[in-house]
Order: sequence, then C-alpha cells, then structure tokens
Amino acid sequence: MADENDKPEKPTPETPGVVVPAGETGTPPPAAIPGAGEAAGADAEKAAMVEQAKARVAAVKESLGEQAAKPATPTAPAAPGAPKAPVKKKEEGPKPTDASGHKLAQKLKAKFDGAVLEASEFIGQLSIRVEPDRVVEICTFLRDDGDEKFNYLSDLTCVHYPLGPGRPLEVVYNLYSIARNERVRLKAGLAEGQSIDSVTDVWPAANWMEREVYDLFGVTFKNHPDLRRILLPPDWEGHPLRKDYPLEFIENAWTKRHLPEMTEVQREQLDQRRAYGLEILSVPQERMMREILQRGKEVMPKDK
Repeated sequence: MADENDKPEKPTPETPGVVVPAGETGTPPPAAIPGAGEAAGADAEKAAMVEQAKARVAAVKESLGEQAAKPATPTAPAAPGAPKAPVKKKEEGPKPTDASGHKLAQKLKAKFDGAVLEASEFIGQLSIRVEPDRVVEICTFLRDDGDEKFNYLSDLTCVHYPLGPGRPLEVVYNLYSIARNERVRLKAGLAEGQSIDSVTDVWPAANWMEREVYDLFGVTFKNHPDLRRILLPPDWEGHPLRKDYPLEFIENAWTKRHLPEMTEVQREQLDQRRAYGLEILSVPQERMMREILQRGKEVMPKDK
C-alpha cells in the first residue's frame, strides 16, 4: 500500500492575510486556515486603503486647481504650471537658387549680349528670364544649336502678377530636348499693353497656345498667323485668367447683348436656384433656363 506522502502535491490556495511557512506543502493544517471573520476583515482593510489613496489623489488635484485659479500677486506669484511641449519648428521647403553660373545661362549671355536678365534653379529646373524683344532669336538658337537641341515646345503659358512692379504679365516657354532629355524654362515679362513676337515660326505647336494666352490673359502676339479668341466668344470683354477678374458670376455686357431680358420675378427665381446649386453657370444652361422661364413652364412642381 502506497504511503500517503507519495500523493501528488496540490497547489495551496493563497488566502489574504495568511502566510504559509516556507517548505510546507500539501493541505495546510486547520490551525493555519483563518476564520470567516478574519478573512472578511482583511478585505475590508484593503478596501479602506484603496479609498484612502483615492481621497489623497482627489485632494492633490483640488489643490492644484485652486492654485492655478488664484491670480498672481507680487507677494504670491502664480504657481508654475506643467511645462509646455516644445513647438516643433516647421521645416522649410526648397527655395530657388541663383543659377547665373549655369553652363546654358553663360552660353546665352555670351551669345545674346544684354538679353539674359536672370537665371535661377529650383528642384533641378533651370529658369532663365530674357528680354521679350529677343525671345524669337533665343528660341531659334536653342532649337538649332547642336549641343542643346531644344526641339520641342512642351508648353507656352502666362502668369499674371497684378501687384508686380512694371511687368505684371510674364509669358513662360517650357522647352524640352528629346535627344538629351533636358528641360529649360524661358520667361519674358511684359508691361500692360505690351506685345511680344510669336514663336510659331520656331515651333508651329505654339499657334493654339498663343491664342489661349491671348484669350485668357490679353497678351498680343505679333506676326501670329491667326490671332483670335479660342475659348470665349469674339466679343467677350475681359480675360478670365487674370487675377483681378471677378470669380463670382456676373451679368456682364456680353450676357446683356446676347441673352433675352428677364423680369424681376424670373430673375428672383433664377437667383434662388443658383443659391441652392441647381444651375450650372455656363452659357448654354443660362440660355435654356431663361427660355423655360419665358415660355411660362414650371421649372419645379408646386407643393400640393
């Protein structure tokens, strides 16, 4: 018969407030088991300690709040608050750098005396500002030069600086060399009413690009084969891509000439529809809307 000491040991349940002597295993003797009253007293003592800790934390928070609310006086300065987190300095982005020493800029300066006004580089893009009356010569040289070969006009556009000194309009030529995979940007500043020579003889693709600049910015290109508006009606007044052009819808002289007159009631109905975003503000939709109103048709069904 196996001895009772050979039985597998069972884990001793831990009882709050009872210390089991080291080295003792198995079931504790009856004397080591606390009574029901003693166990309940240990739980109550632990709960009381938790409540005391909560009360101390609440008191500290209340005292800190009162100190922060008190105004600072010469005798009792305000208590210093928690230190603020350091403000992270905003990282500055890349800025244009002077490129007057660039090989292409130096070559143009040597070839066209006084025509190159400024050269800068921004994120690897070379920009050269030139005199507007020399732009055709410079573009022809950049296209035909064996070392440069800028044989593709990728874009021709304009920028309006209404507050700029002297030359508020700036025509921009973006050139690309297919053989060398290189780009260069030419800029020519113009005063109000000043014209510039067309580069359609250098790059025929400039035809519609120059017409668009003429239409939306009002820049006149001399020697252009067909300089007329390309997006707006011929008798439209103003140039919408200038920064002093109004952004909101306006009844201008063109709409008064070409669209039928509206009564006060019809105009109020149209303004209400615009306020709710029910109209696309373009010429065909305006014409259709006015024709519907003039024929007396109901635009929206009445509430019954």
